[in-house]
Amino acid sequence: MAAPTEARSGAAASGFLGFRAGSRDPGAPGKRRARGSRNRKKSWKRWRGPEAQLGRELGAFLEDVGLQQRAAGGLVAEKPDESLFFLDTGSEEKDRELNQGREKPLRIDLILQPDSKVPAPKDILAHQVPNGKKLKRKQRLREKLAERGVVPREQRLLQARLQKARPATAEASHGQGAGAEPAGGFYDIWSDTNPLDRPLAGQDAWFLEQTKKQRVRRPARLEKKPSELPAVEVIPAGGSYNPTFQAHQALLLQAHEVELRRQKAEEKLERQLRFPTAAEAPTQETAFREQCEGLLEESADEGGEEEAPDQPPAPGPPPPLAPLREKKTEQQRRREKEAKFLEARRLGEKAARCRRQELFQLRSIRLQVKRREAELLRRRRARLAKRRAEATKPRRLGRLKYEDPDLEVQLSTELAESLRTLKPEGSVLRDRFKSLQKRNLIEPRERAKFKRKYRLKYVEKRAFREVTL
Repeated sequence: MAAPTEARSGAAASGFLGFRAGSRDPGAPGKRRARGSRNRKKSWKRWRGPEAQLGRELGAFLEDVGLQQRAAGGLVAEKPDESLFFLDTGSEEKDRELNQGREKPLRIDLILQPDSKVPAPKDILAHQVPNGKKLKRKQRLREKLAERGVVPREQRLLQARLQKARPATAEASHGQGAGAEPAGGFYDIWSDTNPLDRPLAGQDAWFLEQTKKQRVRRPARLEKKPSELPAVEVIPAGGSYNPTFQAHQALLLQAHEVELRRQKAEEKLERQLRFPTAAEAPTQETAFREQCEGLLEESADEGGEEEAPDQPPAPGPPPPLAPLREKKTEQQRRREKEAKFLEARRLGEKAARCRRQELFQLRSIRLQVKRREAELLRRRRARLAKRRAEATKPRRLGRLKYEDPDLEVQLSTELAESLRTLKPEGSVLRDRFKSLQKRNLIEPRERAKFKRKYRLKYVEKRAFREVTL
């Protein structure tokens, strides 16, 4: 242990700082107090004195910088005077000259401007696109092919058609002489003399459609709208910023009924899923009764049958078979034939007599026909009314069911006194999206859920763990 002691004393005598971890400045006045880490709770009390004052000043400075960025869009000291002040002399021409053509903004424009000039943070979820990686790969492939000079197939086919049509266009323009269109390929795509359609003239329409050289005709069923609802529905009169009392109360009643239906549905679901209480819970007695259900009644019936005095006799042996019938004589057969003929004659006379009697029942028959026609007309009208009612309702296009959006209604205490104090309600984009769903143009859908390829791994840092302990 003598060697290290002599080395430390030699270093201190020479006046140089040693290279070991425990070496210190020999010219220091005394032993300095060791400082611990400040990320522990026991060292928080040491945050005082000049260091605390410096921290408070730094916090105030950063808060002031943030306020300037929100109010002026940057530091006020770095802004020019023209952007901070506006000269107002009372004369519009002189103000325009002094302010270099800038006009003084109106008070309403200043009110409608956002309070903060710091741009909002980017919403990452709003920029996520399903199959985004696949689309990016396709875009990079197109760019690489464009750099190599490879033209896509659609453009190659279009250029080939243009090359075929150019000679015919040049001959037509040459034959027209002066004042004709130039041979550069200028033409009206909607005219009947389109050069792209000349090679297709005279060919079979079915052949052109199957070879993808002519567009398929749009079916007539696609011209019919999927819903009779208007594209933009007018809100109720109670939704105005200055509605009448009756209209606003009617809208409030409608919103109240919607909320009641929603509350009843929630109570029904809660009642169905509610766990039975101690009084309603099954006991051993109720379980035994359920197991014996029906057995006691059968035993009582059996006992009653035994006690009943008037019991039917027990079934005996089956009766003997009847003897074979004797063969009919000729006289019997003739009599049966005459009886059948007389019965048929009697039925025919009765039917004729009934038909003659129906002549006197024409009024009642006509009344029955009218009642039948009225019943058929009523059913037809009911079917038409049902179809009209279903035509305005959204159909079930997917696995999800369409749900009406919440009514945008304000209470009587929330009504604005003027347009300046009016607060916006709802979202125009959401209204358009719901309108497309209600008119059966798109199916009700949910936001695509992006599933992570790997699970998130949460790691607790050592410094944080020491503070929490």
